[in-house]
This record gives sequence, C-alpha cells and structure tokens, in this order.
Amino acid sequence: MSATATAPARRPAVRASPSAGTRRRTLMWIATHALTIAVCIIFLAPMVFVFLTALMTDEQALTSNLWPETWNWSNFAAVFAKSKLVQWTLNTFMYAGLATLFTLLSSVPVAYALARFRFRGRKVAFLLVITTMMLPPQVVAVPVYIIWARFDLTDSLWPLILPMLLGDAFSIFLLRQFLVTIPRDYTDAARVDGCSDFRTLVKIILPMARPAIAAVAIFQFFYCWNDYYGPLLYAGVDQEGWTLSLGLATFKAFHSVQWNLTMAATLLVTAPVIIIFFLAQKVFIEGVTLTGVKG
Repeated sequence: MSATATAPARRPAVRASPSAGTRRRTLMWIATHALTIAVCIIFLAPMVFVFLTALMTDEQALTSNLWPETWNWSNFAAVFAKSKLVQWTLNTFMYAGLATLFTLLSSVPVAYALARFRFRGRKVAFLLVITTMMLPPQVVAVPVYIIWARFDLTDSLWPLILPMLLGDAFSIFLLRQFLVTIPRDYTDAARVDGCSDFRTLVKIILPMARPAIAAVAIFQFFYCWNDYYGPLLYAGVDQEGWTLSLGLATFKAFHSVQWNLTMAATLLVTAPVIIIFFLAQKVFIEGVTLTGVKG
C-alpha cells in the first residue's frame, strides 16, 4: 500500500469583524473632533434644558429631575392662552421686516457711492459713517424721543422703523467693504456700453453682492427681532403694540413662578430666528467672510 503525502490543513485567516472596524473608525472620528463636540454640547445644553423644562409640570420645573415625568405639550397652548403671543409675533415681523427692507434700500446706494465713486471728501464721509457706530443710542435717546413725540408717533413702532430709511452705519460699512472687492472692470465695461450708474448698480453690482446683502439683511432682522430697548422706549403701555422681546420680559415677570410656561414662551420666541438662520446659513457665511467675486 503506497503512502501518499497529505498537505497540512491551512488555518483560516483571522479577519477583523465589521463591528470592530466600525467601532475603531467611530472612536477615531470622536478623537479627531473632540473639541468641536465639546463646544457643540456647551452651546446646545441650554437649549436642551429649555426644551425639557418647557414640557414639565410646574411642580417638577427647576428640580433635580431633569427629565420630564410627563410630556406636557399643552404648555405651549397655555402660553398662547395667557398672552398676546400672536399679536406680538405679527408686530415683531412687521418691525423687523420693514426695518430690514428700509435698511437695504438706503444703505446699498450709499455703500455703492463710497466704494465706486471718486469725489472730494469721500474718505471723510466714510470716516463719519464709521464714527456714528461708536455713539451709543442712549446718548441721543432723550432728544430723539422729544422729536418723535412732537410728530405724535410715540406709542408705536414707527420711530424704530422710519429712521432705517436714512441708512445704518454697520450695514453701510459691511456692504462697502464687500463692494470694494468687486473688480472695476465690470463697472467700466457697463459704463462703456452706456449703462447709467443706477442701471449698473441694479443689473451688475446687486447680483454680485447677494451674499453681502443677505448677511446685512440677516444681521438687521436679528437685531430688530431681539431689540428690547427700542420697543420699551416707544411701544407704550398697550400690549397690542408690543414686540416679542418686550412681551416675553413681561410674561416672565407675570409668570416667574411657572418656569415651565416661561421656558415654553422662550422656546416659541427663539424658534423662528433659529429656523431662518439655518435656511440662510450658506449665504450668511459667504457674505460675512467677504470672499468677493469668484472666477
């Protein structure tokens, strides 16, 4: 009987399990973005606390138990029932919307003139615009209030809206800095083709300056949305003319014991601006960085 040599059986190669590879990649990603994750937690923790407190009962709010025992979604309906939140929201949108529109209509031409036109005293005019940014509004509050009182426009939001037709120093500065980065070849070519300065602004400059215009609009809208000092000074005592910031402060004073309702009202007030920011985040960042014209 002939003996036949048999090859030793090969041992199967040990392969890493898919779960181990996924776990290793996850740990590497966490280690790489540890600082970013920590900063996100710091910023998101207050909003999570507000949201959870808004869904608690009055007895559980601000206790050591941070998780709602029962999810009381009716707290949001109670906020609408105990306040004029709808009217305050409409007033705030009117104030912020009109002020933003008037700011753009008045600031864009001024920024265009400071960035493109060459005239005597241009640098002095730009310096004066920047100087007004250093003047606190409280310094001129009394004389300005007297002026609006003589026009019988107090107890309304118009003293806060109409001045925006005269421009805003920060908006002019931001737009001017962006328009300077646009090459003059575009405006020179338009002038050779016979375009007027107004048509050049509308047809050529504005489409290129959309990121900066969007950034200015968001800045102005958020400022008006969060403005408390202006409505406190001019809105009067009638709650029908209040804005959300003023109404929320009063709601907190009336319902300071009911922290669950106060947190629910706070969440309702901040939700619109958060949604608007996320929708316009791309153009906002592009406008703030002032990247100029690409390509």
